[in-house]
Amino acid sequence: MAGRVRRWIWIAIVVVIGVAAFALLGDVRQLTARLDGFRWPAFAAALVLAGANYAIRFLRWQLYLRHQRVRVPWRSSALVFGAGLSLALTPGKLGELVKSYLLRELHDVPATRTAPIVVAERVSDLIALLLLAVAGVALYGIGATIVLVAAALIVLGLVLLAWPRPTRALIDLVTRPARLQRFRAPLQEMYGGLVALCRPSALAGATALALPAWACECVGFSVIVNAFPGAHVGIGLAMVIYAATTIAGALSFLPGGLGVTEGTMTMLLVRGAVGLDAAAALDATLLTRLATLWFAVALGLVCLVIARRRASARRRAAPDA
Repeated sequence: MAGRVRRWIWIAIVVVIGVAAFALLGDVRQLTARLDGFRWPAFAAALVLAGANYAIRFLRWQLYLRHQRVRVPWRSSALVFGAGLSLALTPGKLGELVKSYLLRELHDVPATRTAPIVVAERVSDLIALLLLAVAGVALYGIGATIVLVAAALIVLGLVLLAWPRPTRALIDLVTRPARLQRFRAPLQEMYGGLVALCRPSALAGATALALPAWACECVGFSVIVNAFPGAHVGIGLAMVIYAATTIAGALSFLPGGLGVTEGTMTMLLVRGAVGLDAAAALDATLLTRLATLWFAVALGLVCLVIARRRASARRRAAPDA
C-alpha cells in the first residue's frame, strides 16, 4: 500500500513538472524585442533578492518545526524546504505538502505534525503580502479593489481559524461518507495543529519574518522594471503591484496564479509606471516571473531529486521498515 501511495505521489509530481515546463516555454516565447536595451545585471540582482526571500522563509520553517517539536538536521531540513519550492506551481502552493511526505520518508516524522506548517506558511505569507499591498495603496491608490477583496477573503479565513466549531463540523461533514471516514481523525489533528500555529503570537512572529522576505521580491521587481531604458517605478508602487498581483494569483487557485498574476501585473505596470509601454511591461512581468516563480521551481527540482535519492537509499537500507 505504501509503495502504491509513493508511486502516485511521484506521478503527480512529474505531471506538475511537465505543466511547469510547458508554461515556462510559453513565457519565454512571449518575450519581445524590447529586451534589447535591458540591463541584465538587474536580473541577476533580482535572483539574489529572490534567494534572500527563500533564506528568510527557511528560517521561519525552522521555527515552525521547533514549535511542532520536530528535530531534524538543518541540512536535511533545508533540502526538504528547497524541494517544496519545486511545487510552487500547484494551486495555492498546496503541492508544498510534499515537504511533509519527505520528512516522513527521511526521518519518520508523522505528516499530521508537519502538514499544518505548510498551511500556516501560506497564511502568514498572505498576511505579509496584504500588509505590503495596503502600504502601497495608501501611497499610490492603485490596485485598491484587488487589495480590498483579498483582505476580505483573508479575514474570512482567519475567522474560521479562530472559530474552531464550524470548521471541525465541516471536516466531520466532508468525511461522513464511509470511504472518507478514515481521514477524519488525521484531518482533525492537522486542523488542531494549524490552530496552534496561527495563534496571535505565533502568527505575528511568522508574519514579521514573511514581511522582509516578500519585500525582497518587491525590490527585485522594481529593479527589473527600472532596468528598462527610460522606465521608472518607485519602490512603493512596485510593492503594491507585486504584492497585490501575487495575492490575486494565490487566491485564484490557478497553478502558480498563471495568467492572473501576469495579466494583472502587466496592466498595473502600464497604468502606474513611468516610461513603460505595454510590450515593455509584459517583458518586465515575464522577467520578474522568471526571477521568482521559475527560479524557485528550478531550485526546488534540484533539491527534490536529491531528496528522492536519499529517501530511496534509506528504504533500501531498511527493507523491512
